[in-house]
Amino acid sequence: MKKTLLLFTAFITLYSCKKDKVTGVITEKAMVVSARKEASKIGSDILQKGGNAFDAMVATELALAVSYPYAGNIGGGGFMVYRKNSGEIGALDYREKAPLAAHKNMYLDSLGNVIENKSTLGAMAVGIPGTVAGVFATHEKFGSLPIQEILKPIIALAKRGLIVTQKQEDRIKKYQHYFLEVNKDPILFDKPWKKGDTIKYPALAATLERIAINGRDEFYKGETAKRLVAFMQDNGGIITEEDLAKYEAKWRTPVTFTYDDLRIISMSPPASGGICLAQIMNGIEPFDLDKYGHNSTKAMQVITEAERRAYADRSFYLGDPDFVEIPIKTLISKEYTKNRMADFSFDKATPSTDVSHGSITMFESDETTHYSIVDQFGNAISATTTINGAYGSKLYCSDLGFFLNNEMDDFSSKPGIPNMFGLVGAEANKIEPEKRMLSSMTPTIVEKNGNLYMVVGTPGGSTIITSVLQTILNVHEFDMGMQEAVNQPRFHHQWLPDVIKMEPTGFDKKVKNKLRQLGYELDETNSPIIGKVDAILMLPNGKLEGGADPRGDDTAVGF
Repeated sequence: MKKTLLLFTAFITLYSCKKDKVTGVITEKAMVVSARKEASKIGSDILQKGGNAFDAMVATELALAVSYPYAGNIGGGGFMVYRKNSGEIGALDYREKAPLAAHKNMYLDSLGNVIENKSTLGAMAVGIPGTVAGVFATHEKFGSLPIQEILKPIIALAKRGLIVTQKQEDRIKKYQHYFLEVNKDPILFDKPWKKGDTIKYPALAATLERIAINGRDEFYKGETAKRLVAFMQDNGGIITEEDLAKYEAKWRTPVTFTYDDLRIISMSPPASGGICLAQIMNGIEPFDLDKYGHNSTKAMQVITEAERRAYADRSFYLGDPDFVEIPIKTLISKEYTKNRMADFSFDKATPSTDVSHGSITMFESDETTHYSIVDQFGNAISATTTINGAYGSKLYCSDLGFFLNNEMDDFSSKPGIPNMFGLVGAEANKIEPEKRMLSSMTPTIVEKNGNLYMVVGTPGGSTIITSVLQTILNVHEFDMGMQEAVNQPRFHHQWLPDVIKMEPTGFDKKVKNKLRQLGYELDETNSPIIGKVDAILMLPNGKLEGGADPRGDDTAVGF
């Protein structure tokens, strides 16, 4: 069924022609791929010192908190999936939680209407951060190097500072008016930073130094916790010392399923990624994508229709598994998806109004970041972390040196009313104290014939799932290398709105015209970038190929 030779290879990629085969960074033993070169290098250096992938996870995550404040953080949270060299797999949920004082109607006025910006800007938008708990839980269970040794180069980086890239200059400029609106006093990012400037982070360095000395509890019970709570309450927030003290990262069982000779290992709820990825790939598996051709009309139809049905299920069923009963086994079963795809036809599009459940529009933040790690021992990590919107709530604690998330907006503020990203929530994702909000994050590891094969993930909000999907398919179905797979133009369908979002460069005009004739609406205007994939491929000769997305400043570093 699969892996026939592709004859049609004339499609144009975003950054290169198929005839000029693109190869990513190749290393012999180990690799880290992340959103900033500085973070990838610090992670790689920890591996070279003899640390393992879990030590490098701590290093890379916290280095991103310094080097990539747009999404990297200690004021947010995330998810991590791992595979040890023994084949053992697992997942860690360090997603933010709602404070104890949170309640279902906290963003509504006396008339029951949503108060504009209350769940997106400032202290009331902030969920209890999980990042520090996540890295310490990982280190406690699997780490090999002392935490102080891991944190030393990160603290040095914060003191030394980072050179501003053009993309960073553009991001700061774009969001500066929010910083001025939200923060009472001037903050570090109010200045007109330009490409080539160096930004130093002394307050963050001091916070990390206290964490290095006092450990995890410094952030959740120590001086840092007290200073953070004082800052939050001074700015009108509701997070308390009890909220921080009660926070725990949680080990979860990953979602696993098969596709041809692959075994996919992905994140379980409260991340929706693993379940949705399973549903989409189950829907695609019976079709000969490799024969249809990459980004051909038929291939795009099959993928779109499988996505449509998976996303229709997403909001109805998924939420925090500690609060909501989720029928995971049914949702990821091949029989269930077979029934869901029974009404698919190549002759015409299936209107989303004909696909249950309910009119629940979904679109969420794409300001997330991802990193992939394979160490010299054969351990692998895929981790995705976020503060939700760009620079989170835009609230910056100058005393401690970091932005706070606006993750509370990922809950349903009110049934039927969209959040800042158009997401209209269901009852399963209503606000409740200590509940974790639903996410699309999809850190994923792929095995082939029982061996480690790929480590994949991306930011991109609701497009995360489909970006991970297309990267895996590009390698498996269309015989691409990892960098080549990452570079390809991407498309996305999420049930509602009933449109195929497409990157504006790289899709064949004839294919687009045919899709329109079949009843598909295409949207290229709002999709200049879909995902920023950072991935690693195990090559047949045992070496590693990194795929660092050229849509960002992403970089692969290894040895």
